[in-house]
Amino acid sequence: MIEKLPDQMRVIEITEPGGPEKLVLKQRPLPQPAPGEVLIKVAVAGVNRPDCLQRQGGYPPPPGASDIPGLEVAGTIVGLGEGVANWKIGDAVCALLTGGGYAEYCTTPAPQCLPIPNGLTVQQAAALPETFFTVWSNMFDRARLQPGETLLVHGGASGIGTTAIQLATALGSRVFATVGGVEKIQPCLDLGAERVINYREEDFVQVIKELTRNRGVDVILDMVGGDYAQRNLSALAVEGRLVFIAFLRGAKMELNLAPVMMKRLTMTGSTLRARPVEHKAPIAESLRNNVWPLLANGTIKPIIDRIFPLAEAADAHALMESNRHIGKLLLQIG
Repeated sequence: MIEKLPDQMRVIEITEPGGPEKLVLKQRPLPQPAPGEVLIKVAVAGVNRPDCLQRQGGYPPPPGASDIPGLEVAGTIVGLGEGVANWKIGDAVCALLTGGGYAEYCTTPAPQCLPIPNGLTVQQAAALPETFFTVWSNMFDRARLQPGETLLVHGGASGIGTTAIQLATALGSRVFATVGGVEKIQPCLDLGAERVINYREEDFVQVIKELTRNRGVDVILDMVGGDYAQRNLSALAVEGRLVFIAFLRGAKMELNLAPVMMKRLTMTGSTLRARPVEHKAPIAESLRNNVWPLLANGTIKPIIDRIFPLAEAADAHALMESNRHIGKLLLQIG
């Protein structure tokens, strides 16, 4: 029996750019899946830094995307757009979105859905898409991290960081991480980091040079930017790769680029949200083939700090911006 869908749903709206208090619970009509899309009844949604940036007015949704925040969900498919053949109503999925996740129902292109890995809860599944798509596409597609190479992850206790540490370790790399507090060191060590550097007390460039006998690391995954950029170049090995995925300390900086030439470095980066479906579909396929088995057998797992009710989305944003969490923050919806 096909579930009868309501006409209205609860959503979190951004009333105007500003602080977490600008997130307000509202009612809206259900979205309808376009050709190639599915309609998902959302059980749990992930909370991510880009949601906070959107709320502040600094990261508007791409053309055609929902203005409701939320870039990842887990739930059940309850509707199919024209031409969708690889999913059916009733399938349990987690999915990457361009927006619309802070709601009881959302739509997304079918290729951006993945099955919930065996053995994982729907809450754990909701913590996967945004971070795993981001980490895989940047760390392995763009930075080409190889088994036996060394990786430095900034923000090791974040959702991205905890994912990167586990995935790189599981696939054979040596991993170092930076964190902003003593309480975050042991959790990162437990996930596989060989050494965790508290940047409030230590200079990560000096520590990395000591750990690598002055060689430097092969890859740096950076979400900090700003004054970290020059220091990253110093911490990289010859032929090293620096990947930017965010700029918590700012996107503008003055750089001495001589190390790029002297050490033949590569600087790259990417955003995910605005990329077309045909770019995201191969990432989903890579995750399904290479990462989903590691989740199913327990080699890696999403790290969840706290789950908030949908109506407390503002509290989730406040916690994220405090940097006191370790791993992912989620909204329980269904």
